[in-house]
Amino acid sequence: MQNKKVLIISSEVTPYLPQTDQSINSFKIPKTINEAGGQTRIFMPRYGMINERRHQLHEVIRLSGMNMVINDMDMPLIIKVASIPKERMQVYFIDNEEYFKRKAMLKDEDGNLFPDNDERMIFFTKGVIETVKKLNWSPDIIHLHGWFTSLFPLYMKTYFAEDPIFESSKIVTSIYPNDFEGSVSSEFDTKVSFDVPGEAEKSLLKDATYENLIKLATNFSDGVILSGENISESILSNIDDKKVPALTFEESAKENAYVDFFNNQII
Repeated sequence: MQNKKVLIISSEVTPYLPQTDQSINSFKIPKTINEAGGQTRIFMPRYGMINERRHQLHEVIRLSGMNMVINDMDMPLIIKVASIPKERMQVYFIDNEEYFKRKAMLKDEDGNLFPDNDERMIFFTKGVIETVKKLNWSPDIIHLHGWFTSLFPLYMKTYFAEDPIFESSKIVTSIYPNDFEGSVSSEFDTKVSFDVPGEAEKSLLKDATYENLIKLATNFSDGVILSGENISESILSNIDDKKVPALTFEESAKENAYVDFFNNQII
């Protein structure tokens, strides 16, 4: 991974949020890449539950100020940054008062998905990509964690397909076990249509279940990592059909598994 640039995009990263398999992986994998000589940058949402003072977040004025058009509305983008203590890792936070001020992540106190998660996903997707463009930082690999990042492959291969910053970027999606029932939104495909015309497999967004979101991400990814044991047969079958390189959950436990996978099967 010497001097290779890896962009980590996740809805959860420790130490900013409680420890889960996803938040731990979103910390450990870039740490491993850095130790192997790579360069990483991490992006995540700035949820209201994150303690900005304790984690020393500060706004980056030169990156903030853009407006993202979401469902035909202008939504201001705020970028904050922090460094993980004792690590050479910088974390960028995507913020917006409307979408991320609430003191919760993706579900309310009753465990129900927030009804605007579709717009939050679009905002997060476009906000990260536009910020990376402003940084003029061209990643060799874009590594996605969690269903909240599932729009990135679609947008990268359609809406941002002609952007020279991402011309050589490969997309890898880490797939975690299902953590919600039902659909994220019944209007997802309509809202995405403001950016991505035509079908482009958006039929999966008409019923935006967990499985359909993961299938959408897989369909536009260059590789996948199975980050859990309980992945549905439907998703596994879709991976086989697309014939994308896959790192199994068992293989991922081996030393240097991620670095070897990126070096040998993705780049």
